[in-house]
Amino acid sequence: MRNYSRPLDYIKLMRPKHYIKNLLIFVSITFDRNLFHPAVLVQALMGFGAFCLLTSAVYVLNDIRDVEADRQHEVKKYRPIASGAVPIPAAWVLAAVLLVSALAIHLSFCGLRGLFFMLAYFAVNLGYSLGLKHVPFLDIVLLVMGFVLRVVYGAAIVNSSTSAWVYLTVFSLSFYLGLGKRRNELAKAKGNTRKVLQYYSYDFLDKFMYLCLTLAVTFYALWSTDSEVAAKYGTDKLIWTVPIVIIILMKYSADIESNSYGDPVDVVMHDKVLLLLAVLLALAVVALIYVPGL
Repeated sequence: MRNYSRPLDYIKLMRPKHYIKNLLIFVSITFDRNLFHPAVLVQALMGFGAFCLLTSAVYVLNDIRDVEADRQHEVKKYRPIASGAVPIPAAWVLAAVLLVSALAIHLSFCGLRGLFFMLAYFAVNLGYSLGLKHVPFLDIVLLVMGFVLRVVYGAAIVNSSTSAWVYLTVFSLSFYLGLGKRRNELAKAKGNTRKVLQYYSYDFLDKFMYLCLTLAVTFYALWSTDSEVAAKYGTDKLIWTVPIVIIILMKYSADIESNSYGDPVDVVMHDKVLLLLAVLLALAVVALIYVPGL
């Protein structure tokens, strides 16, 4: 154990790779065709930055709370606080700075718009860290709320709107990700550092994981074929993005069926093909929504 901390340790503690999940903030302005509107985009980017700092504060607080359990985990024991690379007092200071900075940036650029959802995200995750993650089913619901609140926050800060089909897709996909994470944690559990796993069975998590996957594809397909959506964007070709979505989810499922803990960010960041497919989907959707005549 070192008797000093490096800047890299603090950056690692903030988990910047998880900022990829905050891209959900741009869902609403994308589907509202404001992605290339300078004023709206700047506001969304500032909201994104504020939310990234907020999520980092949450991760730091969670690691402080879970330090003893993390030290018993074969992977989490290498986290900065659990390994002793970052002292707990310094971690408290970092969390406070991140939280204050997040609120300052949000209030400066977005005012009160979306503040409720930002605070709701913090409250949900604080409750999760303080013990609600040990309550069966509620632990998964709170994980799902983390994803959904990002989308709602993104819509609120720019006064945007999103189709109900999109929200249903996000809900279903979030349940798929959350259930998959728990399923793989259960499959790889050694010593069982996550108490809530004792309330689940592998078969239960597996069945409902793929049920939610089916619903996610169904809701996305219904969005892509909705007559109001076609009229709004002037195209009926969004349906051709459905096969790409299916392929992406097939590839993701193949990844988590392998030697994985099921963490969505780790799965995506370690699969270049999956990343490429995700970029292809994003480009296809943006092109069909924004380019007339496609």
